[in-house]
Amino acid sequence: MNAPTTSQQLKNATALAGNIPGARSPSSSRSVAVIGAGITGVTVAYALAKRGLQVTVFDRHRYPAMETSFANGGQLSASNAEVWNHPGNIIKGIKWMFATDAPLLFNMTPSWHKYSWIAEFMAAMRNYEANTVRSAEIAIMARKNLFDWAQAEGIDFNHEKRGIVHVYRTDKATQHARMVNGLLEKAGLDRREIAPEEAKQLEPTLAGDVKGAFYTPSDTTGDIHKFTVGLAEAAKRLGVRFEQDVDVQHVSAGNGIAVRYAKDGANSTERFDQIVVAAGVGSRAFGKQLGDRVNVYPVKGYSITVELKDKAAQVEAPWMSFVDDDAKIVTSRLGADRFRVAGTAEFNGFNRDIRADRIRPLVEWCHALFPGMPTEHVVPWAGLRPMMPDMMPRLKKGRAPGVHYHCGHGHLGWTMSAGTAELVAENVLQEVLA
Repeated sequence: MNAPTTSQQLKNATALAGNIPGARSPSSSRSVAVIGAGITGVTVAYALAKRGLQVTVFDRHRYPAMETSFANGGQLSASNAEVWNHPGNIIKGIKWMFATDAPLLFNMTPSWHKYSWIAEFMAAMRNYEANTVRSAEIAIMARKNLFDWAQAEGIDFNHEKRGIVHVYRTDKATQHARMVNGLLEKAGLDRREIAPEEAKQLEPTLAGDVKGAFYTPSDTTGDIHKFTVGLAEAAKRLGVRFEQDVDVQHVSAGNGIAVRYAKDGANSTERFDQIVVAAGVGSRAFGKQLGDRVNVYPVKGYSITVELKDKAAQVEAPWMSFVDDDAKIVTSRLGADRFRVAGTAEFNGFNRDIRADRIRPLVEWCHALFPGMPTEHVVPWAGLRPMMPDMMPRLKKGRAPGVHYHCGHGHLGWTMSAGTAELVAENVLQEVLA
């Protein structure tokens, strides 16, 4: 994040926004461009519109939420706020490096961006504890925001409020989880250790050898795509303009903000008072154009959506959501007829290919832990997580006046964005009013 963000700051930003759209009407003549219509772009556009700003969202896809916000793991999980900058993960990564079916895959092809990012990632290990606590604080505040927005706008996104269970296969992993639990408790999260037998009572379809388990009753799950599309419609009702299916070719700052883009074969340039870059893995390139270093790296993740075609399949699929920290896999139930399994991390640049050898472990994981659930109807997907080396989102202002960032949320974009959007929107408004 590059600057400490506390839960109190998020509370203040949320309180200032209020619950009445357009409450800050004196600022309604000020215009803001938002680059990106994924979860981070749509949430910040909505938060800006609530403050009475004129907002235009630009995106290269025809519809919102068509990239990383399309088919993620579905968890709103403060319990998964542990940052990855831990020595144990480095050791695991080295062991997994040459196994194509391992949770982590690292393409050894030389790339300055990739190797410099890894160096900064390792340097950030000294902040592992502080960043884990801060991430959990943001997640706790943000998910409440998201719940409130969904209720206020009537957004149906297959929301399940059953909690999330973390399972562990070894005593060593369980011991590490206890240490992590202490950090999460500092942030105010209730994640309690339970016996493996209790985990199986919470979810009777769970099988396999579980050595340890933790339960977070306040965590929930839902369909990120449905939520983002629903919030985009709510933003439109507040006056937000969406320019979809456009190629944003260049952004610049100086006497305002210029956005040059191509649509339907025609080139256009529009000017704005301010800009928020929320372009996911594309934020690094836009940041460079604006004179800022935004060291986002695309870390590919995969998911499968198991389609539960009949009542028998639906009975065998779990309703409880899980995190398997050893396999780096998360799950969610998306209504009666879908079960989502997601995970893995692949350092392979901007490659979006869906590889069978990366999908297979997700299917086999289902067979091992939920053997009664049929997997003959599986829809695979891959997306690029926008990750900063310290695993903290970039929320600060740019060097040039009017430039702001809401990107780099990594594996917690769905969980954090409704809170961080309020903070960024308040920064934008304060600059307008200054």
